[in-house]
Amino acid sequence: MDDQIDAGLAPVSVETLLFRVGVDGRWLYRRIAAAPDRSESPDEVARRISGLSADDPFTVVHSTSWRHRPEGQVVLTYAVCPDPTPHLPAEELPALDIAQGRAPAAPTPERIDVINVASHAIRHLAFLMATDAVVRRALLHHPPIAMALEELAPLTMTRLENTLA
Repeated sequence: MDDQIDAGLAPVSVETLLFRVGVDGRWLYRRIAAAPDRSESPDEVARRISGLSADDPFTVVHSTSWRHRPEGQVVLTYAVCPDPTPHLPAEELPALDIAQGRAPAAPTPERIDVINVASHAIRHLAFLMATDAVVRRALLHHPPIAMALEELAPLTMTRLENTLA
C-alpha cells in the first residue's frame, strides 16, 4: 500500500478514505492521496480531494491516524463518511483487521496495509459516533452508516472499558 503513496515524496501526504455501506451491509471505501499545496492545511487537502466544502453539515471529515514511511514521508489519514460520490467504484472491506504493534512501547506494526488503515478508521468513526455529538448528528442523516457504526460502538466501548479496568 505505502508504495502507492508518493505524492512526489512530499514531507507530508494526506490519504483520504471515503466510506459507504453497501446494500449488503458491508463497508466499501475509496482511497485518494495528495500532498498539500502551499499554505494548505491537511483538513483542506482532505476536503479538496474528496470534493467537499467546509460547511457540509452531513459529511464527516476526520483525521484518524498517521504513519511514517521509511523514505521519511508522514502520511496523515482522514476518514470521509459518507463517500460524497457513491457511484464511483470502491473496494470492499471484508473484515475489520486492525494492525497492532508487538509491545506497548513499540506501537508501529511490522506491516500496515490499506485494509488495516481502513479498519482503524471505521473503528475510530464508531467511537466518534458514540462519543462526539457533532459527528453523531451528521451521521444520523445516513441510516445505513449510523446503524453499521452503532453495531460497532458497543464493541469499541466495551473493549475500551475492559482495557481501562
